[in-house]
Amino acid sequence: MGGRSTLAGMEVPIIGSDSVRWVELSVPSSSSSYGTAASPPFAPLTEDYASSSVIKDPPIHLIWRIHKTLPYALELLELSANKDFPTIGLRITFPAPLSPFAFVCRNEISYSAKHPYVVYSLTITGVAYLLKLGNISTYASSSVFPPDELLEFNIHAFSNHGAITTVAATAGCHVVGFSDGSVSCFQLGILDQSAPGFVHELQDDSGIGRLWGIISRGRIVGAVQDLLISEVHGKQLLFVLHSDGILRVWDCKSYSKIFSHTMSNPGLAVSGATFRRLWVGQADNKTSVIPLAILFNQTSEVSSEMIDVYGLHCNFGDRTVISLEPSVQHMRLEEGRCIDVKLTSDKIWILKDTGLVFQSLFPTVNVEEEQCFALQEEFVADQLFQSPEQSLDDLLWITHSVFSSAKDHMVPFVSSIFLRKLLCPGIYHNISLRATLLDYNRHWTDSEFQSLTADGLRKEILSLIEYEGSTESLTISYCWKNFCTRYFHNWCNYNAPCSLHLDSLSGAVGLIRKNSFSLFRGLEDIERLINGSSDELGDLASFGLDLFDDDLEYVILSDMLRCVISISRRLSKTASAVFFESLVSTSLISSEEVLPCLLKMLVTGYGSSVSKLHMSDIGADIAWEKKLADHKTLRKFSIDMLVSLHTLCHKAATWGKVLNVIESFLKFLVPRKITHNFDAEILSSVNASVLVQATTQISKVMFESALDMLLFLNYLVKISGQIHMPHDDISRIQHELVPMIEEIVSEWVIIHFFATTPSQLAAIEDFSSQLSSLQIDSNVCRRSWDEKLGKCHFTLAFILVLSIQSSSVQHNHLSSKSLPNSLDIMNSMRDFSSWIIWGKSGESSAFLSHSTELALILLRHGQYDAVEYLLTTVESHLRKEKTSQSIQDTDGRWCVLHHLLGCCLLAQAQSVAHGVVKEKKVNEAVRCFFCASSGKGASQALQSLSDELGFPHLGFSGASDAAWKLHYYQWAMQIFEQYNIGEGACQFALAALEQVDESLITKDCNYDRDPLCESAATIKGRLWANVFKFTLDLNRFYDAYCAIITNPDEESKYICLRRFIIVLYECGAMKILCGGQLPFIGLSDKVEQELAWKAERSDILVKPNLFKLLYAFEMHRHNWRRAAGYMYLYSARLRNEAVLKDYLNTSLVLQERLNGLSAAINALHLVHPAYAWIDPLLEGNSLQNEHFPRKKARTMEEQTAAGNDVLPQRQQYYIDIEKLENEFVLTSAEYLLSLANIRWTFTEVHRAPSDLVDLLVQRNLYDMSFTVLLRFFRGSALKRELERVFSAMSLKCCPNKVDSSSIRDDLRTQGLLLTSSKNEVVIHGSANLVPATQQYKGNSEWETLEIYLEKYRGFHAKLPVIVAETLLSADPEIELPLWLVQMFKGGRRERTWGMTGKESNPASLFRLYVDYGRYTEATNLLLDYIESFASVRPADIINRKKPLAVWFPYTAIEHLWCKLEEFISSGRMVDHCDKLKRLLHGALLKHLQLLRVDSDDVPSAAH
Repeated sequence: MGGRSTLAGMEVPIIGSDSVRWVELSVPSSSSSYGTAASPPFAPLTEDYASSSVIKDPPIHLIWRIHKTLPYALELLELSANKDFPTIGLRITFPAPLSPFAFVCRNEISYSAKHPYVVYSLTITGVAYLLKLGNISTYASSSVFPPDELLEFNIHAFSNHGAITTVAATAGCHVVGFSDGSVSCFQLGILDQSAPGFVHELQDDSGIGRLWGIISRGRIVGAVQDLLISEVHGKQLLFVLHSDGILRVWDCKSYSKIFSHTMSNPGLAVSGATFRRLWVGQADNKTSVIPLAILFNQTSEVSSEMIDVYGLHCNFGDRTVISLEPSVQHMRLEEGRCIDVKLTSDKIWILKDTGLVFQSLFPTVNVEEEQCFALQEEFVADQLFQSPEQSLDDLLWITHSVFSSAKDHMVPFVSSIFLRKLLCPGIYHNISLRATLLDYNRHWTDSEFQSLTADGLRKEILSLIEYEGSTESLTISYCWKNFCTRYFHNWCNYNAPCSLHLDSLSGAVGLIRKNSFSLFRGLEDIERLINGSSDELGDLASFGLDLFDDDLEYVILSDMLRCVISISRRLSKTASAVFFESLVSTSLISSEEVLPCLLKMLVTGYGSSVSKLHMSDIGADIAWEKKLADHKTLRKFSIDMLVSLHTLCHKAATWGKVLNVIESFLKFLVPRKITHNFDAEILSSVNASVLVQATTQISKVMFESALDMLLFLNYLVKISGQIHMPHDDISRIQHELVPMIEEIVSEWVIIHFFATTPSQLAAIEDFSSQLSSLQIDSNVCRRSWDEKLGKCHFTLAFILVLSIQSSSVQHNHLSSKSLPNSLDIMNSMRDFSSWIIWGKSGESSAFLSHSTELALILLRHGQYDAVEYLLTTVESHLRKEKTSQSIQDTDGRWCVLHHLLGCCLLAQAQSVAHGVVKEKKVNEAVRCFFCASSGKGASQALQSLSDELGFPHLGFSGASDAAWKLHYYQWAMQIFEQYNIGEGACQFALAALEQVDESLITKDCNYDRDPLCESAATIKGRLWANVFKFTLDLNRFYDAYCAIITNPDEESKYICLRRFIIVLYECGAMKILCGGQLPFIGLSDKVEQELAWKAERSDILVKPNLFKLLYAFEMHRHNWRRAAGYMYLYSARLRNEAVLKDYLNTSLVLQERLNGLSAAINALHLVHPAYAWIDPLLEGNSLQNEHFPRKKARTMEEQTAAGNDVLPQRQQYYIDIEKLENEFVLTSAEYLLSLANIRWTFTEVHRAPSDLVDLLVQRNLYDMSFTVLLRFFRGSALKRELERVFSAMSLKCCPNKVDSSSIRDDLRTQGLLLTSSKNEVVIHGSANLVPATQQYKGNSEWETLEIYLEKYRGFHAKLPVIVAETLLSADPEIELPLWLVQMFKGGRRERTWGMTGKESNPASLFRLYVDYGRYTEATNLLLDYIESFASVRPADIINRKKPLAVWFPYTAIEHLWCKLEEFISSGRMVDHCDKLKRLLHGALLKHLQLLRVDSDDVPSAAH
C-alpha cells in the first residue's frame, strides 16, 4: 500500500440506525451454563465484535454485535433494503459473558416459518449455544427464551486440548480451535450430544500421514490463530491459520485435510512478527482462484501491520486439490489499525480506524493506486469545529466581525449554529448525545428520551449551555466548545467502527458500527476537485470538467480555481456555516449583511475592535498573537492574490475571457437536470435514508463551493482597481455573474435545508384534526410516518422522497430490494436534487419554478416553517430578477406562490401565542392573499390547486375581475375565520364589500341577470354581518356597532343587534350599552325589547343581572317608572323562584330582593307623586306562568307584543310606593330571620302576619319588630302590640326566666328600617346608608330594654308600667332598675304636686309596689313624695294651696296600711312592718295637718 491514495468516496450513515429500541430476551441458566466457573476463562474474553450475513429470497441482512461494555448480551438486527431501518432489535442476554464470536444463518437444520434462523454463540466459560430464532417482532421484552428452542453444551467437558482460541460455525457445524493447535467439529443441532459422531477431531487420516506422524512426532503445529468456513463451488471448506504460519484447509463434510502450507513473508522475517487474522474471498468462476488475505503484525520496533493476499487455485474433480498461486500481493498499512477486511474475487476492502481502503486484487500493472473512503469521524469533526480546518476560534472571530454593531444577537446566533450542526443528520447520534447530557447530570428514561422531538432537544441543550455559563461564569462560546468536545469524544467512543458488510447482489459496502450502520458512496466531480491536490488541477478533464475545446481555457480555469481555493482557506469553512445560518435563521441577521463583512475580512482582516472583544474569550496575550498572525497572513494572502490575478489576466489577455471561463464553470455548479419518468411510488426504506444523508453531504459541498465563487467574484469587484479590471467587466460581474451564482447558492441552500432540517411536529388544532389523528382505515406506513414527524432523524427531505415517485427502470436506484452501491447512491442523489430544483421534466424556466409543487407537498404535511422559508426565498429572488409587472406575467405562478405563502403564514399564526410574532404573521398573510388576488391569471391558476391542503376549494365560475376578487376575498375571509383570526377576516370582508357593486354591475352588463342571484343588499348585509362578528370577537365594540347601523339588511341588522347585546352582556361590558356611549338612534326600543326578552328567559341569579341592566338603561333614559317596574319584576321573580327552586343560600336571595325593592322605591320617588306607581302587569308574563316552561316561539311573542300598543290589563290595580314599602319591610324581616336560620315568608303585603313580631322578638330583632309594628298597626292595636313586645323584652331581663347570655341583636340588622320619631318611618336601601347612632346595642338586656323603652314610650305612655308590672310579676323580689323608676318619677318636674302625672306616674309605681308586696319601697316612695310636698320653695307655696293642686293615691295608701296591719296580725315581719307603719303614720299625720292648713288657706288665696 505504498502507492498513491486518492479519496474515492465517503461514508453515508443510515439515518435512524442509532435509535434502535431493544427487546430484552434472556437465556435461562442451567448447571452446564457456567462450566468450570471457578477456573480461569476457557474461551477468549469479551471484546467489541460485529459481523453480518445475507439470507437471500428475499435478501435479508442480519447484523449482530457484542459490546465489551455489555459482555452478556448479543444484539441482533434484521435489515431489509425495501423497508425502514429496524427501530426494534433483539438483545439476547446469556448467563455468562460472551466470547467475541457469534454466527446467524438460515435454519437449514429443521427449517420452519416459526424459527427461520439459528444463532451460534460461545461464552468465556466454554459453553456453546444454538438458538432457534423466530422473527424479532414475535418476541416480547423482558421475556425468557423458550428452553425447548435452544441447545447448549459444555465444550470443556468434551475436550482436553486446552483453552479455546478461536471459533467458527456454519449451519449444523460448530468448529472450535484450541491452544494446542487441534480443531474439533461439533454437530450441534444435528446429532445428540451423546450420539456417536457428534464430535470430530480434525487429524491427518491417511496411512502414510499417520506413519510419517509417528516418525516425525517432534514437530507440532502452533495454536489455532483463526478459523473461517467458506463455501467454494458448493463445498464447505474450513480454513485454519495456526500461530506458526501453517495454513490448512479441511473439507467440512469428509473432515479430511485438502491443503497445508506454511505461509511466509520475507518482509516480516524480523523477530516479533505474528499472524493475526485470516480472510477468504469469493472464488473466481473463470480461474477458480480463491483470494486469501492474512494479517501480520510486527512489534519489534514500531508497531505496524501488513496484509498479504494470496491466491489459492482450486481443482474440483474426483478429489479436491488446492494449490498456492505464486504471486503474492503485499499491502503495508501505513496508518491506522486494521479492524476488518472483506474480499471478493477481484477486490479487497480494508477497514482501518482512519478510513476504508479499497484496491483491486492482482492488478495487471505494477503499481495500483489505492482508493480510500472517508469515515464519518472526519465529517463530524469538521462540522463540530474539532478539526484544524474548522476551529472554534475562527467562528468567534467571524461572528464578532459580523455582529460588531449588534452584540446582543451574537450569542443566540452562535448557539443556533451549534444546535443546527448537532442535530444535523449524520452528526446527531442518539446514544452519544444522551451520554453527553449524562455528563452534565441530565437523566432521562429510555421512553422519555425517545419521546423528545428536535425542538425539545434544542431547548434541553440550550438550557444546559446557558446554565453552565451562568453558574461557572464562562462565556457561551467556551461552553459550546466544551460541549462539542465531549460530544465528539462520546461519538467516537459509542460509535466506533466494528466490521464491514458486503452485499454481493449490488456490490454495496456497509460499515457496522457499535451503535449504527452505514454505507459508502462515491464522490461528485466537485468533491474530487476540492479534495485533489493543486498539481491535479492541471488535468481538469479527469474531474468531469469537459467544458472547453481550448487548452488555454483549462489553464485559466485551473489558475482561477487556485485563487478560489485560497479565498476558501483564508476564511476557512467556518464562513460557510455563518452564511448558511444567516440564510435560514429568522430575524437575527440577513445574509446581505454577512457577505460584505466576509469581503471586508478578505481585504482588511478582522479589525482591532474584534480583537479587543475576543480578549475575554482567549486572553489578551493569545488575542495579540492572533492579531499579529492574522495581519501577517492577510499581507501574504493579499500579495499572493494580486500576483495570481495579474498572472491570470496576463494568460487570458483580457478579463473578459476570464469571465467567460468563470461563466462556463458556474454552469458546472448548477444542479443537474435529469428528465424523470415517474411510474411507481417510492416506499419508505433504508435506501431513502441513504439518499437523504448523501444529499446532505453533497449539498453542503456544493453550497460551500458556490459560496466560494460568490466571494471570489465580489472580491474581484472589491479590488478591481488594483487588478485593472475594466468597468464593463465589473458591470458584467455585478449584473450577470453575481445573480447567477446567487441563484446557484440559493438552490443548494434549499436542497441542504430540506436534507438537514428536522420536520415540524404536526399540531392538533381542532376536533377534525384530532379525529384524523386516530387514522381510522389508514395504512401502517402513514401511521409510522406521522410518528416520525418532529424527530431529528426525519428531515423535510424524507417527506419529499416519500411523496415523489421513483424513476424509470433505468434510473430506479431507490426501489431495489438490495442495498444501494456507491454508484446507485450518487445517481439517486442526482435524481433527487434535480427533482427538487427542476421538477419531473427538467425544463428550464423561472427561478425555482418547481417551488410551488414542493410547497404543496410540505403544506399537506403541516411543514409551515419550511414552506415559508422556501417561498420567501423564491419571492426574494424573483423580485431581484424581474420588475413587479413582469413577475405577474407568469401565467399565475406569482399568484400561486403568494396564495400558498399566505396559507402557510396563516397556519403559523394560528399556532403562535398572541403577541408581536402572531401579529406580524397575520399581516404578512393578509398581504400575500391580496397580492395573490391581484395578479394576472390568478383565477385560473388558483382554481387548479387541489383541496388536499386543508383549505376550502376555490370554486369560481365568473369572468370579471371584480367578481373574482369578491369571490376570493370571501374565501380568504372564511379561511381567517376558520383559523379564528378576526383581524384578517375583517379586512377581507371590508375588501369584499368594495367589490360588490362593481361585480353586480359587470354581471348585469355582460349576462342576463339570474333571478335566483343575490341582491346587492343581501350580499352587503351578509358581509356587514361578518364585519360585525369579527369586530365583536376582537372586542372592538364601537366598530361592531358601526357595522350594525351600516347594514342595509334589516333582518340581519336586528340579528346582529341581538348578538351585540348578548356579547356585551357576557363580556361584562354592558356599561357601553347602558351608559349612553352608543347613540341608539331608532334602536332604543329594540334594545330594550332584546334585553327584556333575554332577562325573562335567563337565570334570575346570573351576573350581571339583566333586570339591573334594564334598570340602568331606563334610568339613563329618564324613564323612572319603567326602571322601577323592571326592578320590581326582578324582586318578584326572585320571590317566586326562591319558593319553586328552594335555593340553599336564601339570605343572598332575600338581600337581592331588598336591593330590587329599594331601587324601585327610589326610582318612583323621582316621579311626580300623582304618577308614582308601577303597572303590575309588567311581571304578569313571568309571574303567572312560573310553574310552566316557556316554549313559545320568540317571533310569535314579538309579533304579539308589537301588535298591542298597550299591555293587556287583567287586573285594575296598581303598585304604589306604599305597597312597595310594605313589601320591603316584610322582606327585611324575612331576611333577618333567615340570618337567624328561621324559615319564614309572607303571602300578602297589606298586613303583617301575627307570628312575625313574636319571631323577631324571640331572636332579639327588636328594630325590625318595632318597624313592622309601626308600619302595619295603628291606634289601640299598636299599643296592644307594643305592650306584648315590651312584656316579652322585660321577661328576658329576669334572671330566673332567661339566660343572661341570650343572643342579642346582630350588627347585620342595621339599616333595614328604623324609626326616628313618632309617626315617621325611614327606609334605607343598604346597611352603609344607616348612621351608626340609629342602631343601639347595649351591653346587657337591661340596657337594651332601657333604650327601646325610652324610644318608644312616646307611642304608648303606659309602657313603663307594663315593663315594671311584667318584671314584678315575674320576680316580686326583683329590684327595679333606677332608670325605670326614674321614668315613673319624671312627672315631678311638672307643675303638679303629689304623685299625679301621666299614665306612668309615681302613683302607678306605688300601686305596683303595694300590689306585689314591695311595702318597703312603697313606703319609701310615699315618704319621699310627702316630704317633697312639704318642703317646697316659698315661691311655690301659693301654687300648692290652689284647689286640686295636690293628689296622692289615698286608696293605695290605705291598701298599704291594711297590708301592714295584716302582716303584723299574722306575726310575719312584725318589727319591720311595725316600723313601716309608724313611719307611715307619722308622715301621714304631718301630711294631713299640712293639708288642713293649706285647706284653711284656700279661701284666703281665693280672695
